[in-house]
Amino acid sequence: MKSLTVHSLAVHSVTVRMARSSARHPWRAIVGWLVFVALCLAVGGAVGMNSARTADYRVGEAGRAEAMAAEGDLARRSTEQVLISARAGSLDASSASAGSLDASAAQAAVRDLTARMERLPKVAEVAAPVRSADGRILMVEVALKGEERDAKDKVDALTAQTRAVQRAHPELLLQETGSPSISKGVDEQRGDDLALSEKITLPVTLLTLLLVFGSLTMAAVPLLLALSSIAAAVGLSMAASHVTPDTGVGTNVILMIGLAVGVDYTLFYLKREREERARSGGLLSPEALVELAAATSGRAVVVSGFAVVASTATLYLASDVVFSSLATGTVLVVLVAMASSLTALPALLTVLGRRAERRAERRAERAAERRAARGKPARRTRDGESGERGGGESGGSRVWTALLRPAARHPLATLGVSVLALLALVVPLAGLHITEMSRDTHSREIPAMRVYDRLNAAFPQQRVTHQVVVRADAAQTGQVGDALDRLAQLTDSDRLFTGTTRLRTSADHRISTLELHVPYLGDSDQARDSLDHLRHDYLPATVGRITGAEYGVSGDVARYTDYPAHQNAKLPLVLGALLLVTFLMTVYAFRSVVLGLLGVALNLLSAAAALGLLVLVFQHTWAEGLLDFRSTGSIGSRVPLFLFVILFGLSMDYQVFVVSRIREAVLAGTPTREAVLDGVRRSASVVTSAAVVMTTVFVSFVFLHIIEMKQIGFVLAAAVLLDAFVVRILILPSAMLLLGERSWWPSRPVREAAPAQTPVPPDRPVVDVR
Repeated sequence: MKSLTVHSLAVHSVTVRMARSSARHPWRAIVGWLVFVALCLAVGGAVGMNSARTADYRVGEAGRAEAMAAEGDLARRSTEQVLISARAGSLDASSASAGSLDASAAQAAVRDLTARMERLPKVAEVAAPVRSADGRILMVEVALKGEERDAKDKVDALTAQTRAVQRAHPELLLQETGSPSISKGVDEQRGDDLALSEKITLPVTLLTLLLVFGSLTMAAVPLLLALSSIAAAVGLSMAASHVTPDTGVGTNVILMIGLAVGVDYTLFYLKREREERARSGGLLSPEALVELAAATSGRAVVVSGFAVVASTATLYLASDVVFSSLATGTVLVVLVAMASSLTALPALLTVLGRRAERRAERRAERAAERRAARGKPARRTRDGESGERGGGESGGSRVWTALLRPAARHPLATLGVSVLALLALVVPLAGLHITEMSRDTHSREIPAMRVYDRLNAAFPQQRVTHQVVVRADAAQTGQVGDALDRLAQLTDSDRLFTGTTRLRTSADHRISTLELHVPYLGDSDQARDSLDHLRHDYLPATVGRITGAEYGVSGDVARYTDYPAHQNAKLPLVLGALLLVTFLMTVYAFRSVVLGLLGVALNLLSAAAALGLLVLVFQHTWAEGLLDFRSTGSIGSRVPLFLFVILFGLSMDYQVFVVSRIREAVLAGTPTREAVLDGVRRSASVVTSAAVVMTTVFVSFVFLHIIEMKQIGFVLAAAVLLDAFVVRILILPSAMLLLGERSWWPSRPVREAAPAQTPVPPDRPVVDVR
């Protein structure tokens, strides 16, 4: 077979050099990649995962108050509550509380439970039993030692003792709940949800790729590379967690983003390689085809990959451990996916290409022998013809030509109608209500949550606890105590507060805490009002009058309030950096300020439209049955910022790929109008396929029980669909057609002829990869 050397302006580019090396030594590259993945997993397993501690989550006044309390060894301990009631033949809340409680049997169970719990080394204290107002339920509260974030890992020992007491007292019903058991239940449910997500995503992704390539082997390549990238990124994330602690969501985002971009990058590369193979008519070797793909789609993968990394890195500016964990997972998996597409993928394509050539040659020889036996002349076949389907380009081309017709014939009208349609979706954004998703939003499929509801109904004073923390000189202990007594008196006359108060002082008498109870759920208006009363009225009138005293309020409601406030304060900085990064990356990629500004505007529009659609769905109740959720009337505090950052990065995939095809044609001498239409039409099928894969990944997260993950999955899926089918098919070509040559300002793309010795097909555009 004739082997040709590709020579172009891309010869010295990094992507081509990496592809050439992999193509010349494919098995070395494949084995090297597998060794790299194994090493990542081995290193990760060796160093382990460093999980975030309670201190890592502290923000705002609540965080400062918690730090002061911890300094005085007065931090709130994690607690479990065990409910003891008469058994009524059912474990649900209504029937379990229906029977009368036998006092002697209940006291015997309390003594047994207390003795068992106190023997556990992880238990700090077992409180005296408390009877509900109707006398039907006894509650025993068990406080755990140690770090709050570790409590869920210790709770199994407690639940084992609760089950043992239950077996010893079958006439009673014992149920356990608390932050540790709820957290453990949430983690287990998240694991089950992710398993379901994988069962949905992987088959649909494989089916989509099979439709694109028409070959099971070629369809499996992107999926296998994406999965290997995810595995390597998980291992690397364990090592990285010792720099930026993991919050438990890193693996989630690695799976979600890794599968999306891993398949996309491979898809871009594969489609271009197959396109060049078909265009060359069998005149180019597999190695040459790989170099051509590296010079075009390979460069696009690198640019878009670094755009995702740069945009995601702006999340570090939020100064938040959760966003830092999300950013680390995303950055790692994108970098690994880029590496796989530049090393392992060219090697695999070369191996598959050589195999296809050998099969084609054997088929040609057998055909020639048969024709010779019949006395007919041999029929000439193309070198390297593999017999694989080309993905239906002609039929697909007609479809995209039809879809592009409005933009081609009426660009101004198409642009106006499309933008107005997206702006209509932006309108609900005016009613955006952002809150921190509290414990009350967790699924009731978690057993501890059903017991939690029963606890709140029987013991309303357990619903919310505010912890007031004061730090002052030891000599001012008396003043602090008097001020906290006055504060307790003020809250005692306020209907928003209930129950008894608890005053504690540190051993050095510098730090004091006062615990106040609120008989309302943590996500209620009354609970938030009680916090406002404390912070703005009662504390300034009492503790605030002590010279030099520092004070603050902590607790669940304070956390839920301060976290969104912290994010809102950081939002301008992160969003400004994000817009700047997107602009600079686009200008670098295409040497065009106009395209940079256009890219920023389009990304803002599609992100805002997706967020408006999210508000329309999740802040109301009409879609609850359809998407299986219970509306909180709000959007999770992390969702908008995560959407903007991730979408801006992912949108660069499509932007770079589509505009690169347009620029190739312009550099080859094609007028901008024809280049726009031809570039969009040629890239439309792969962009659509990539969008379908991404959407499948994100939609699978809509099936999760955690409301914030459900919202993230929905809004990212909506954003990708809007970006791929509205922005890239209607708005972008319409805008570029209207701008014409001004699209490239201040640069003027000039056709650069290929050197005379370059034997490339005459219709292949010369690629500028500078």
